[in-house]
Order: sequence, then C-alpha cells, then structure tokens
Amino acid sequence: MNLADFERDALETITTFATIPCLSPGFDTEWVQHGHIDRAIELLSDWALARNIADFDVEIHRLEDRTPILVVTVAATAAGDGTAVLYGHLDKQPPLGNWSDGLGPYEPVRRDDRLFARGVGDDGYSTFSALLAIEAMEANHIPHSRCVVLIEASEESGSPDLEAYLDYLKNHLGKVELMICLDSGALTYDRLWVTTSLRGVVNVDLEVEVLSQGQHSGSASGVVPSSFRILRELLDRVEDSTTGEVLVPEFVATIPDADVRAASALAEEFGDIIGRELPTLEGVELMGASAEERILRRTWYPTLSIIGLGGAPSPEIAGNVLRPSTTAKLSFRLPPSIDAETARDALIPILTTDVPSSARVTLSNWEFGSGWSSPTLAPWLVDALDVASEDAFGRAPGFTGEGGSIPFLASLGKRYPDVQFVATGVMGPHSNAHAIDEFLDLPMTVGVTNSVITVLSAYAKS
Repeated sequence: MNLADFERDALETITTFATIPCLSPGFDTEWVQHGHIDRAIELLSDWALARNIADFDVEIHRLEDRTPILVVTVAATAAGDGTAVLYGHLDKQPPLGNWSDGLGPYEPVRRDDRLFARGVGDDGYSTFSALLAIEAMEANHIPHSRCVVLIEASEESGSPDLEAYLDYLKNHLGKVELMICLDSGALTYDRLWVTTSLRGVVNVDLEVEVLSQGQHSGSASGVVPSSFRILRELLDRVEDSTTGEVLVPEFVATIPDADVRAASALAEEFGDIIGRELPTLEGVELMGASAEERILRRTWYPTLSIIGLGGAPSPEIAGNVLRPSTTAKLSFRLPPSIDAETARDALIPILTTDVPSSARVTLSNWEFGSGWSSPTLAPWLVDALDVASEDAFGRAPGFTGEGGSIPFLASLGKRYPDVQFVATGVMGPHSNAHAIDEFLDLPMTVGVTNSVITVLSAYAKS
C-alpha cells in the first residue's frame, strides 16, 4: 500500500470521522442522548462494509448501559484455526483548549501529509489501518489467518465496557493467538515502533471542604482553614513537591535490567529523544539527569499530575472570598509491574486519615488500570517485525516502553497469557495525543499498515 492508496480508500471517511465530537463517556455523561458515538461507529461500520474482502462480517454489538463495539470478522484464507485480533478505539478526548490559528478539534485540516483533528491518530486511524491491511493481503493473494477487528468506544475512559464485551464475545473470538494493538506511540516517524511496556494509571478527584458556603475573606480568613492549604498538605503526603518523587511505597517498582539496558541503547542512538519532543519554555529545567534517566522516568517511574482543579473561579472574576471547597483531579502513573487496585487501596488511608483541621475529604470518580509488560516475543514474530520495519520504512524496528496507559492490555494479558502481542501506533513527536493540535501523520500510517500486512502474513505461516 502507498499513500495514494490510503488517500483514495480512507482519507474521505477518516476526515468525516474527524468532524464527530464522539467524546468518551467519561467526558460526556450524556453520550447516549447526544448520539455522537453512535454516529461514529455507524460511519466506520458503513466504511467497513464497503471493503473488498472475500468472506467477512461486520456487526455493531450493543450491551445494555454500555458503549457499542464494532466487530469485523474476516474468514481465514490460510490453514489453521487460530485468530488474530486487531484492536483500536473510536472514542475521543475533549478538545482541551484553544487550538492554533486555522485548526480546530472537529474541523479537520490537512497540512502537507498531516491531518489535524481530535481523535484521528488516537485512535481513529485504527479501523482503516487494520481493514486496509487485510484488504491489500487478499488483493495480492497473501494468505492470512482468521482475523477479528475490535473497535471499542470507551478506551479514553479506561475501557470500562471492554471486559463485558470480551466475555460476551469469548466464543466468537475463538482461539486467540495474536493481538495487534494499534493504539500506542512512536518515538520517531522513520521506523516501526513496538511498545514493550506501558504504565498503569490511578485517577481520583480529591475534594476538601471547610464551609457550607463561601465567606468574605476579611471575616473568615485566619479563622477558617483554607481548603487549598489543606489540599497542599495532603498532596505533600504523596509527593515530594521539591523533587516530584512519589512517596507512596506501593507505587514504586524495581526497574528490570533489560529495560535499563534498552533505555541506555536508545539514549546512545537518539540522544535526549524525550526532552527534544517536549515544547518546554526556554529556561525550564527538565527532570532527570540524563537522556537515559528521562526515558526511564517516562516509562518506569511513578508520577503525579494534577490534571484538573475545581472550586475556584477564574482570576478575572475572583472576589475576596474564602472558598468553601477545593477539588483536585489527581492522575498517578504507575510502573508497569504495579497492580492498580493495590495502589488505589494504599492511597485511600493516606488521603483520608488524620486530615488537617478535620476538614471533610471526599475521594470520588476513581479510574484505574494496571500497567503492562510485553511477553517474550516468539522467534517468528521477532523476524516478522524486523522484515516489517525494513520493508515499510527501510530501517530496523525500534522497541521502547511508553509512558501512557492502555489498561485493557493488562487485562488481556491475564485473559490470554500465551498470546503474542504487538502494540504499536502512529503517534510520534509533537502529534499531541490528548492535547491541542493533534495530528495524524499519513506516511507513518501507511508504514504501520504495511507492517501489519507483514506480521499477519508471518502469523499465517507460523
């Protein structure tokens, strides 16, 4: 497949998909009434039905009170009874903020070979990449095993609906031997990148309340404790505010020697590849003493980010009021080997016991998922990935951990312990997953699609 093929067969539909604000249910509690997820999945289903594949079935499954899932089942053209599952998702993150001039989250714009819009790279391209790979195989008489393409609609909310669908589809999925996840990232655009690990995540809203209603700060300050100050004290229990070190022992893991060696090799080849991709303001000092350490900090260190604040007006309308409450949305990233439920259970007493000034503390809106480490790759898959990257990009593949989270991979690893996993993706430097100005690099997408062809062909022969 080349770029012209992708433009002919996919670009119009993926551009239409980009206009749909199909926010994940964690960001749109009225997603059913709004109908955006339904519009998106029906668009993808219609496109899938138009593929030139000999023997396949396209279904939208809907379990009660859950987001729908698109399942495309392609019959094998090679011998064998195994199944390859190709995974992606269609739900999106919110716009986040004001996009750059001329760009908008639901107003797709192509600039050179990049398509700018929310959700096109994370992860709208996955349906197109998976099915175009299979279509190209059949057009070129390349045998493939039975394939099932799963496109879910709750991944950006932690995939709360996926387990129910995996139970529901257990018999349909059959003998799963290969999983290809098209929702990961890339450190560069010049090769196929294979993800070796992902961090886990624990998110929670921490609310501190001190008053039933706000009071004039001249009357209440100095008597009623500030909810923000108490919040700061609680945060000091879980993070060293000077170094950023997470202080909860259950959040810390020993980094495997293999990952340390891999980080060292990446730093030797690429230099400060992590630091270079970040739009850091001039003069800001990055955490980590070296390129190698920054790679490990992104992939194996626990971290805390405050990703949302509530209870405070914007500065331009703020009055002299001691506010009744402050809420912070805490987002912890966990090392790949840490169990997220264990981490959550360790966090609760730290934030709720002996609260300063006996303020009222509430923990709500929990989201959590464990990290993941790739199982050892079978020799046939190692060879296939080498060939895939060389053929599609002219370079050997890259292997790296990712700092983000795909919680369902951990659950799939438990459900299918003997399955071979390939986690890859198109979101490289500055592609801005979850942030403003997200884009899909079209040549990278074509390269990943061609790599999928090579891997599926090798699996059929294995």
